[in-house]
Amino acid sequence: MTYNISTATIICGLIGDPVEHSISPAIHNAAFKKSGLDYIYLPFRVTSENLPGAITAIRSLDLRGLNVTIPHKVAVMPLLDEIDTAAKNIGAVNTIVNNNGHLTGYNTDAAGFLKSLAAKEIDPSGKNVVILGAGGVARAISFALAEQKAEIEILNRSGSLEPAKKLAANLSKHSKIKICAAELNEPNLKQALKQADILINATSVGMSPDTDNTLVPPELLKPGMVVYDVVYNPQKTRLLEDAENAGAVVIGGLDMLIWQGALAFELWTGVKAPLDTMTDRAVQLLNKSA
Repeated sequence: MTYNISTATIICGLIGDPVEHSISPAIHNAAFKKSGLDYIYLPFRVTSENLPGAITAIRSLDLRGLNVTIPHKVAVMPLLDEIDTAAKNIGAVNTIVNNNGHLTGYNTDAAGFLKSLAAKEIDPSGKNVVILGAGGVARAISFALAEQKAEIEILNRSGSLEPAKKLAANLSKHSKIKICAAELNEPNLKQALKQADILINATSVGMSPDTDNTLVPPELLKPGMVVYDVVYNPQKTRLLEDAENAGAVVIGGLDMLIWQGALAFELWTGVKAPLDTMTDRAVQLLNKSA
């Protein structure tokens, strides 16, 4: 893809460490081109010690905005001028918008997750949901689900049970619906999945190159259950294959990746994101790396 870059070209980008693996630049640049926008999206590797300087650079270089990825989603918050209510509740920012030097932080992961469910005509309201993991993605997803009044059980590995308990406690402040946390082991998983309507893997287990790995024994999956895996490479993880074989409804992480990216695109541009173009470009890249 060629770019006609001039002094009028508006710059967006991604900060994180690492960023080399990200397919976001290709997705966003395809979307800008499709929409006829004079924008470009660039990846910037920013170490933790250089984060304050990078945020200052948004203003001094007049960047329109940035996506924020690991390890900066929490650390960036005190460096911004304003935090959107949803991002404040989640406790993490993944998108920054620069309006004449005023930097506002947003979290499009939560809304992107709900959009991906709605696109499949799945309503999580009042449903029993089991979430595996308690990291940043799990936090965004669980807050989105709590707002939809879903009953949530967070299962996290024994060495990391405290973050799961803390997350459940924070969620309980915003919701009157039942929210609990427990150790991720087979007995607890078996018990939780007996009444689960939706199962979400919010960990990196199953991600390429460890594609044979799954946290869920196949016999615990059942017909009619919705199984969502936030991993997008491979597009169909071992968990999703097992779930499909069990008659479950499956959703891959690419849906959430595209939707959260589309919402960031719209915050920067004010233009409706070309979802089909973004999805096609992502699939093309993932197929090439497979």
